[in-house]
Amino acid sequence: MRVADRTDEVSVDDAVRASVSYDQLRAGDDGVYWLETRPDAEQGTTVTGWRAGDGKRDVSPKNFDVGSGVHAYGGGSFVVAEGTLWCVGGDRLYRRRRDDDELELVGHGCFGDLTIGDGELLTVRESEQGDQLVAVPLTGAPRMRTLVSSPAFLGAPRPGPGRLAWTAWSEHDMPWDACEVWTAAYSPHGEVENPVKLAGGPGESAVEPRWGPDGALYFVSDRSGWWNLYRWDGLTVEAVAPIAGECAAEPWELGYASYGFLDDGRIVAVVQEGPRHRLVVIEPDGTVRPVDLPYTSIKPYLALRGTTVALIGSSPTAAPQVALVDVADIDPPQVEVLASPEHAALDGVRVSTPTELRVRVAGGREVIALVYAPTNSTADWLAPVIVRAHPGPTASCLLRLDWQAQFFTSRGFAVVDVDYLGSTGYGRTFRESLYGRWGLDDVDDCAAVAVHLLSAGRALPGQVFIRGASAGGYTALQAVAQDGPFAAATAVSAIVDPDRWARTVPRFQRAHAMRLRGGAGAVRAAEIQRPVLLIHGTADEVAEADDVQKLAEELTSLGIAPKVLLLPDVGHYVASSRRAGAALEAELAHYRSVLAEAANDQQGLHSGQR
Repeated sequence: MRVADRTDEVSVDDAVRASVSYDQLRAGDDGVYWLETRPDAEQGTTVTGWRAGDGKRDVSPKNFDVGSGVHAYGGGSFVVAEGTLWCVGGDRLYRRRRDDDELELVGHGCFGDLTIGDGELLTVRESEQGDQLVAVPLTGAPRMRTLVSSPAFLGAPRPGPGRLAWTAWSEHDMPWDACEVWTAAYSPHGEVENPVKLAGGPGESAVEPRWGPDGALYFVSDRSGWWNLYRWDGLTVEAVAPIAGECAAEPWELGYASYGFLDDGRIVAVVQEGPRHRLVVIEPDGTVRPVDLPYTSIKPYLALRGTTVALIGSSPTAAPQVALVDVADIDPPQVEVLASPEHAALDGVRVSTPTELRVRVAGGREVIALVYAPTNSTADWLAPVIVRAHPGPTASCLLRLDWQAQFFTSRGFAVVDVDYLGSTGYGRTFRESLYGRWGLDDVDDCAAVAVHLLSAGRALPGQVFIRGASAGGYTALQAVAQDGPFAAATAVSAIVDPDRWARTVPRFQRAHAMRLRGGAGAVRAAEIQRPVLLIHGTADEVAEADDVQKLAEELTSLGIAPKVLLLPDVGHYVASSRRAGAALEAELAHYRSVLAEAANDQQGLHSGQR
């Protein structure tokens, strides 16, 4: 726990500097590697490695931005094997040999899910014509060979004993709606023969195939209503350990690893239950044993070696950090932190930790929210409230320290994260329930939480705001396009018109856009009833800035000009960009201006009554 010996505000610079993102953790020949995105740095995303005795170091070249645009959201954009770094930058695949300063161009295209096989690299290559699984020799000339082709989508090429496994889904589905696991006979440098579908299809999402040390193929399927682990022994498929929780993350990116194998045959898995994650060990007989860790949120990137698990974990008092966990003895396990975003300026800073709120809505359903009271507040706090709609809809609240949220709580605001309908962590039925209801039920859930806080005396009318990013930005805009509890909205990287978005969104997400639409429809300027701040990157390829600029022009023509912050050369992820600080300052100024105007109106009212 943090020692609460300071009570000053979290500065913009400190909040941004501590918002380092760690992703795509992987095991290599001599240690562990991950992607590190530093918002205060110029070089973008870097491959960082850690080796016992040497500590942490950057592996990719300086000023080279590692990242993949495969399926719009990337994933699996690097791998290290035999001293060679294979990585993706832009629409190119590169390799960098040991002790070599330069990157060697391997091929052009949109690559992801890089995987090392027996003497070759396996990867997914995407084009507008569809996907391919491609193999490249690890040594010699980097000649590419196509193994599997599809006009739709492919992922997770995973080599096994004499076989290859992969996933496939159609252009009419998202992988969390309907995804298949396939396997075929395969020998390195050979061809795929006699492919067979093992699981998945309409109504079933089967993801993350991985060969176990016993030679069996494991994968995660939601056929029971929850993503759980299954095993195929070459003849039959059986459940490994039924759990009323999600044993996989919603597959927005390629390369997820929500489970893995220890040398002794045990399985380690991440389980999500609502806003909480936990790590479990599954014994050979199917017994599930929890691992007592200081983390409540764990990213779907486990890297295992021997009895050690490398993970990216966080808690209400620790932002995401890279750690090694020795599970030889899980009572208690040994934890070693390899990388953490907190810096000296934040030592001793008091943080706001959340309480869980459950609000009952129509139909008897409960909405779960995480409430972060103002820092240093008493138990009976009363404060301006920022309700945050996560950037799902299939995402979820994360029970972890978010320094950008602390930026607001340290200034007297309460921050409330809402797991609205459609969120992951509550089973397949809940996840699908927002289809055709987007802009309706998500808005109602956020409003219900706000109304509860008002009635409970935690907030005052005119002092409750809503903000969201991406799909959450659409939710925020729809929330102020009707009468309700919100005094203003902040929409970051927002979707404005679901129908237009369905036509302009990258091919991977078109099915998602088609299934969500049909609820509230486009955000209409004439229906906006509260002040709005629009923050958008001009390089956003997921939700194009044109729609936001058009909405701003329409609002201005109606005499209700919004505040607009366009961020040059910033993509869809504003919070992890170099302009994150400007976005935070604009959002704070937006809320304060609304509060000041309300205070002036109230003062004028009292003056008129005297």
